[in-house]
Amino acid sequence: MSPRHAQHRDPRGHWLLLILVLSAVAAALLFEGWTTHAVAEAQTKRDCTEPVPKAADTGDPVVRITGDKVETAAMPARTVALTYDSGPDPVWTPRLLDLLRKHHAHATFFLSGAQAAREPDLVRRIRAEGHEIGSFTYNKTDLGSVSAFRNRLELSLTQTALAGSAGVSTSLLRLPNTTQADTMCGGEWRAARRAAADGYLLVAADGPYRKPSQGLIRQYTQTDAAYRETKKLLGDRNVKEFTTVTAGLGMPSANAPVSAIDRGQGRGLIWVQTLGHAFVSAMTWVLGITGGLALLRLVMLVVLARTHVRRLQRFRPGSPWLREVNEPVTVLVPAYNEEAGIEGTVRSLLASTHPYLQIIVIDDGSTDRTADIATWINDPRVQVIRQPNAGKAAALNTGLAYARYDIVVMVDADTVFEPDAMYRLIQPLAHPAIGAVSGNTKVANRRRMLGRWQHLEYVFGFNLDRRMFEVLECMPTVPGAIGAFRRDALLGVGGVSEDTLAEDTDLTMALWRAGWRVVYEESAIAWTEVPTKLGQLWRQRYRWCYGTLQSMWKHRRALGEVGPAGRFARRGLTYLTLFQVLLPLLAPVVDVFALYGALFLDPVQSVGVWLVFLVVQMAGAGYALRLDRERLRTLWAMPFQLLVYRQLMYLVIIQSVVSALLGTRLKWHRMQRSGSAAELIRGPVAYKSLSSK
Repeated sequence: MSPRHAQHRDPRGHWLLLILVLSAVAAALLFEGWTTHAVAEAQTKRDCTEPVPKAADTGDPVVRITGDKVETAAMPARTVALTYDSGPDPVWTPRLLDLLRKHHAHATFFLSGAQAAREPDLVRRIRAEGHEIGSFTYNKTDLGSVSAFRNRLELSLTQTALAGSAGVSTSLLRLPNTTQADTMCGGEWRAARRAAADGYLLVAADGPYRKPSQGLIRQYTQTDAAYRETKKLLGDRNVKEFTTVTAGLGMPSANAPVSAIDRGQGRGLIWVQTLGHAFVSAMTWVLGITGGLALLRLVMLVVLARTHVRRLQRFRPGSPWLREVNEPVTVLVPAYNEEAGIEGTVRSLLASTHPYLQIIVIDDGSTDRTADIATWINDPRVQVIRQPNAGKAAALNTGLAYARYDIVVMVDADTVFEPDAMYRLIQPLAHPAIGAVSGNTKVANRRRMLGRWQHLEYVFGFNLDRRMFEVLECMPTVPGAIGAFRRDALLGVGGVSEDTLAEDTDLTMALWRAGWRVVYEESAIAWTEVPTKLGQLWRQRYRWCYGTLQSMWKHRRALGEVGPAGRFARRGLTYLTLFQVLLPLLAPVVDVFALYGALFLDPVQSVGVWLVFLVVQMAGAGYALRLDRERLRTLWAMPFQLLVYRQLMYLVIIQSVVSALLGTRLKWHRMQRSGSAAELIRGPVAYKSLSSK
């Protein structure tokens, strides 16, 4: 193993940090959803099943319950208590306060705890100007329709919000959806008794028939209508005093200062709700932007893939009719403990319709029979080189030193070529400006769900991307499974670099910077074995993504270069950064917000948006399968891929980004092979049969 790639411990603390961040965001969102989008039935008053007790049905608006004793009270003559429900409202509360101050009047504001947490400055202004504050529950919930636990939670959270915003508590309560005292019937009366047991004074309102000169409690909401009615009432000369409820009754103030601990808890509540509200607002924009970018990417893929197809149907530099390429080819097959598949790989190369081959198997210190099996094939075109374990890049460079021909094809030791793949792969090299050609990699072991998901990814992601990259002239990777190169181009960039774990991506970017073009030959097909277990898949993609990030950072200066290098960097690196790094990093938070939408917004709309996204994705995947001449029935696995596989890939990217930022170095992870790709060469119709599966 190269010292450059010595293993260090993978970072673990960032997973705890991610869990903590997502948990905090989820908690803030749940709280925001509950306070902003409460269940509708909790805000709707149920029909009364029994009237209020006679002792409370006196017509007076203030009710005190002490044990089994019920007392009522009303405002004295010519005394009016103006009361305002809900709020504070950022528009009308300041106007009402200005109006009251102009007339030297005081009032009682029954505030929603949720609104108080959102508008703490207005709560402080209400208190500072001498007005009284009462509770209207936290979420304007009909307490007669919810459980006793929800009752206590609504009232306690409101007290916490008032403590955090104004540093006070309150002993006044107005039950939402009640007007006069006799409307506190049925479940409302039971809720009133529970609240009274906690020390609350219940405040309703007088009926519309009662005149201001008789003394009354008037109930308003914080709206423009309330402003007009208040202005009219303040001009009534039959009223001697406009005051608060407790002042009118000759009672001590309902508001008392709270302890520093209660104030701190209240501020914490305000911060949580502020965070949730800010996150919801921000994510609304983020969802719109990410959704637009995802749709833009899909449109780009389909349109540019179609452009690629049309070019093939007409003319493309390097197409076979420019001139036929029949030069001999050196094939490099680096291998480390690949005894399960090495024979199948080499025999598929020997069966190629392009016979002029030098096949070099570089055994990189295998501890199994890899080198022996390759030697036993006993064909003069096959050469086996043994070396101490030094890594894949070093093995390729060793093989390159033994290459006799000007065209070099690199092949992974678990890959099986179709008979005409070699011939088709090298044809684009007829054009002198092309330095490398990417082939079409297909998944061999696709029978199980994980294999099907990777099959869809290879066809819809990798191969459709490569069509787009060729049109835009920014191909970032020639895969290690199947790629052709000019030998002088490889030597010109110093061979295969060991600076990154994604040596194929690093090499491709280096070729662009050296002035070479890189294209995609979709008809050159090779079959590869993909991971069959989640742990293997994680390690493979972790290495790929980490190595890609290394390569992007290594070649970042190409952004300022001119010619093919600059064109590649400004298009390719920008695309990779935006769509394969930044957007996936937002995915977990976006998923949490999607769950928030399903729970607290419109679930039908949320599911509908997801279904539209799924249909669009499936349409794009169907087009990609059609271009690759694959059967469409594999699409049934795509919904599960979006729900499970996509999340795993996003976590891989997060892990890779954190590892890159921390400077963690990784070892080369070898996948356990079963040799399933090698089964393709057993039988004359093996290739055809696999394509139809």
